[in-house]
Amino acid sequence: MDKSSENPQEDSVSLQSDGKTQANGVVKETLGVLQTFRLSIRRPAEKSPRSPKRKDSKVTSRAESESPSSLPPASPSLSAGSPAASPLKTSGSFFQKTDEDLTDMTQHKRKPLARSKTDPNMSKLTDSILKKGSSIRRSLRFPSKKDNDKAAKQEQPAAEALPEMREEKEKEMEEMEELYTLPEIPHTPLSVMQINKLIEMEVLEEAHVNLLAMRLEFQKEQEQTGDDSPMEMAKKEKDLALLYTDLRKKICTIVCDSNSFPARNKALLVHVARIIQEEEKRAEEPGGLSDSWMEAWKEAVSQGVQVKVNGVHLEKKEQNLSWLAVHLGLLGKTIVEDLENVKRELRWSYPPSFKVFSTYVKSYHSIVGQHLRKLEPQVTEVKDLYALLDWILNKYKSEKIMGSFSLQPDMAEESAEMQLQEGFLKKLLEKYCCKVKEDLSSVLDKVIKLEYDTVWRDKEEPRKEDDLFLSLFPMDIWTAVQGRVDNSGKLDPDLVKKVTVSCLEELKSFPRKFETQFRCHCDSLQPQPLWTDYHIAYINSFQALQEHMAGYQVSCPHEVEAFKREVKGLIVRLMEVLEEKFKEDVKPFLRRMMTRKWLTNDDDFKQLDGRIQRLSCHCDAMRPPHVQEFASRLHYHVVKEYIGQLMKNNYSCKNRKHEKAAAKINEQWNKLSDLFDDMKSNHEWLHHVGHDLSTIIGQSNKADIKSHLQPLVEHYPDFGKKHLVAVLYFRGLYRGREHHLILQKLTALRKEVGSGNADRGRVLFGDMQVTANTDCLSNLPVFCLSFLRTHS
Repeated sequence: MDKSSENPQEDSVSLQSDGKTQANGVVKETLGVLQTFRLSIRRPAEKSPRSPKRKDSKVTSRAESESPSSLPPASPSLSAGSPAASPLKTSGSFFQKTDEDLTDMTQHKRKPLARSKTDPNMSKLTDSILKKGSSIRRSLRFPSKKDNDKAAKQEQPAAEALPEMREEKEKEMEEMEELYTLPEIPHTPLSVMQINKLIEMEVLEEAHVNLLAMRLEFQKEQEQTGDDSPMEMAKKEKDLALLYTDLRKKICTIVCDSNSFPARNKALLVHVARIIQEEEKRAEEPGGLSDSWMEAWKEAVSQGVQVKVNGVHLEKKEQNLSWLAVHLGLLGKTIVEDLENVKRELRWSYPPSFKVFSTYVKSYHSIVGQHLRKLEPQVTEVKDLYALLDWILNKYKSEKIMGSFSLQPDMAEESAEMQLQEGFLKKLLEKYCCKVKEDLSSVLDKVIKLEYDTVWRDKEEPRKEDDLFLSLFPMDIWTAVQGRVDNSGKLDPDLVKKVTVSCLEELKSFPRKFETQFRCHCDSLQPQPLWTDYHIAYINSFQALQEHMAGYQVSCPHEVEAFKREVKGLIVRLMEVLEEKFKEDVKPFLRRMMTRKWLTNDDDFKQLDGRIQRLSCHCDAMRPPHVQEFASRLHYHVVKEYIGQLMKNNYSCKNRKHEKAAAKINEQWNKLSDLFDDMKSNHEWLHHVGHDLSTIIGQSNKADIKSHLQPLVEHYPDFGKKHLVAVLYFRGLYRGREHHLILQKLTALRKEVGSGNADRGRVLFGDMQVTANTDCLSNLPVFCLSFLRTHS
């Protein structure tokens, strides 16, 4: 009987899905199940949704699709005249099965996936099985019926099957069409329990068309009754909502599992896509779910991606020091493999509008970003932070993961950037800088400990390099800092300065930490030469460290200057300690210069000379420019103290002893000058004072002294009257006319030279203490002395 005549309302509903009428009005009788399947075997290409003949297909009414040339098989569950019953109305199985008919057996196994009467979108899995069945029958069963000769079967060329397999593969890879033919909507829907059972058994297409029938029935009753039966309508609306909810849950479960079990869900996804398409079109009609099916599909995709990401193996930090690097490597591999599967398999089960590959990529961007945010609290070490940042900033979008060659060309149109929570990356970078600072602090502590273990504890000689004392730690520290700076540059060029600043800030406190530990462990070595060697070694070492850090002057000038100040302070303190120690050593010998014992005994000067020579040997192992600075300061001290003894009026030469004293001063002065020259002192201007004074002291004729004052005044403008009085006292000239004339000559010379123009950097006599002459007559004018003589 004409199906159209039996169900006029069903035809009307089917026509409403596209709004078109039958082109030729042809009505075709319902085909039997066996005849339908045989027809599908003869024309598998016409039934495939990827067949070239179907490229211009669109959503049409049932009558429009029932042309004599393209009528598909009828669904036994949706046709009133079908000899087969609905799978829920039979007590045995879904379909009648006979042992004699292989075709009926195949139909029984695959019938839930080909429910519609007008189903040009038969799932690819069904097509594949049918095609393979046909191939098997042709290659195995049919020849065996005609010829039982096994040798003939073996001689069948294998090449005949290869083109068929390639053709099948090409057809499988064809994209699913966007337009589709809506399956026949039954006049009377199945019961709620039956529809629910279909959903549970994943017979989605039949469940959906029955839901549509139920929904249309609800809409019609709603129009007819209005508000007359609110309880009945509310019950039906609730049933619809529950069934739709169950259907959506089932669809979401299938989609969620589709990337984990692609072979199982491949055919179901075709129906899933069509159901989503149809529900999106009917979104404004009553009886459906209020929210978007497409959004629910995207959420299901994200859930599937979440399952994949959560399934990546993650070891505990205690079990594997490289736990994070291993996990991220496995995560990247999982992402690539899953997206390859989407590109190769899943996307062919959806129409182009779903943008399947793009949806999965975006889901991974989001899910992976959330996953890393959850991992972040566990990342406490700088190496793990580096691995995490490197994976986010470099590896994720590189050819190893999102830029993988296997994902091209589809990935070329997609963004490779991970979707991170706002501020998360900034937080990671700041945490990395802090951890770098902490890590460098630990390195610096280890440097001090290593110095103790290898040098201080066993009182080892400091290491020498090119005859200079130099420890290894400056290079170790520079390597540690530069390594962290270089690594930060691999992560992000903008991170370089932040890491450099962090390192220099931490390094700023290192000189004082080192000094504290050095004093604690090595002060007990005084006055051993080893103590001096250590000081010189660390003066050199910190100078070398400062030079290494000067490489960051351009990028971080303030931090470098702050570090330089700390290093300079430490070097100055180390040098001051050496100076003070030297001054203490030579003090007793310098105090006995210009005395009676000094004039007759050279022991004190020999001791002084020995201390200076020993110090000179130490200075040979000190790096410039500190060796010049150190030698110059000691040179000045020795000159000031040696000449200063003349200013103390400790001894006065009598009986022409001044000539011997002058000769001795001249001789010793030459030795001192040579020693400090060897030490690379910069104070050559001090060389003149010994010779100038010895010349004045050695003059046998008092009157000749005036003619030798000028060189002294020119070389040392701060040489004053009180200093000359002290020198004359040492020479043995206390008073008298010549004494007064000599002082007058000095006053005149100083006026000529101009003491105001004296270089304050070359002050010598101004820093000397002069002992006041207790002889009250020594400075009286000549006429007063003459008066006293005449009246005595």
